[in-house]
Amino acid sequence: MIPYATPAEAEAALGRAMTWAEAAWYQYSAAMPDSWLHCHTTFILFVIYTITPLPLVVLEQFAPSVVLPYKLQPRVRLPLAASLRCYMEAACFFPLAVGFQLVSYPAAVKILRTRMGLPLPSVRETIAQLVVYSLMEDYLSYWIHRLLHTQWGYEKIHRVHHEFTAPTGFAMSYSHWAENLFLSIPALAGPVIVPCHITTQWLWFSIRLIEGINTHSGYHFPFSPSKLIPFYGGAEYHDYHHYAGGRSQSNFAPLFTYCDYIYRTDKKSRPSDVLSWFIFVFFFQNIYVTLSRRSYYNIFLEVAQNKYLGYRYHKLKQAKLKSVEENNVEKKGGSTVFNTRKD
Repeated sequence: MIPYATPAEAEAALGRAMTWAEAAWYQYSAAMPDSWLHCHTTFILFVIYTITPLPLVVLEQFAPSVVLPYKLQPRVRLPLAASLRCYMEAACFFPLAVGFQLVSYPAAVKILRTRMGLPLPSVRETIAQLVVYSLMEDYLSYWIHRLLHTQWGYEKIHRVHHEFTAPTGFAMSYSHWAENLFLSIPALAGPVIVPCHITTQWLWFSIRLIEGINTHSGYHFPFSPSKLIPFYGGAEYHDYHHYAGGRSQSNFAPLFTYCDYIYRTDKKSRPSDVLSWFIFVFFFQNIYVTLSRRSYYNIFLEVAQNKYLGYRYHKLKQAKLKSVEENNVEKKGGSTVFNTRKD
């Protein structure tokens, strides 16, 4: 709640005239309790989550030939009922989030130290904070994601999210409640360490959600942000992670790809990785082969496929499938194959 009874008082406190944005903010929030402004975050995210994936879902169901050339897994089409189930199960968390925000508001005020009054942040300040939040969230999410791909983490928590081996936009928030809780920590870390205005917070969470929906969309369009933003993985990068499912030990990055590159989980062609793994297996035969009960040849073959060919091989394979599917659409009007595999 802004502690000024009139716009004149607000301008006197600022020592200048309000900008049009500040005037609009004053009109909207002057008499509104800060706790309700705090809860706006969930309402905004709910609307974005509901609306953003819809165009692709509708086009895939009723006009597949329009979007099929850009689908990363063209032979997999999710039934409408499955998309609705995904949405309903994920959307049920939003009302719970509102209640949690109301209950936790006193603690959130102390932890987040979010500003809600005037002045509004400048464009430069907002951009700088968004960059810091993105880098921080990306790094922390990378490691949490890797932990979720350990045997225990995957079987107990993360496998719910990987039910969709060909992801859809609604699958972005489709996950175990514990995963939603864990992955909210990196998103909040930036605003906690670098406090911001509530409008910047809304913008940050909105951008992050839209990006996550795009990453899980299952489509790679010519105007994809991955072609414009340096180190941005996008849908094509993350699609392989879902395609591999529980076997995936790569492409963990949620936004940028620098962590995957630094920690060698980017699935790019690196012959040295294959050689180093083969040497490791050769010299530690008694330990490794006893545990795995597999021959050198099978181990080397698996490493070669996963470390050397993995992501690039997958891209080539999907390109071929896409070409075949486009020919089928032209000749027969397309075919539908439903995704039922669960890792």
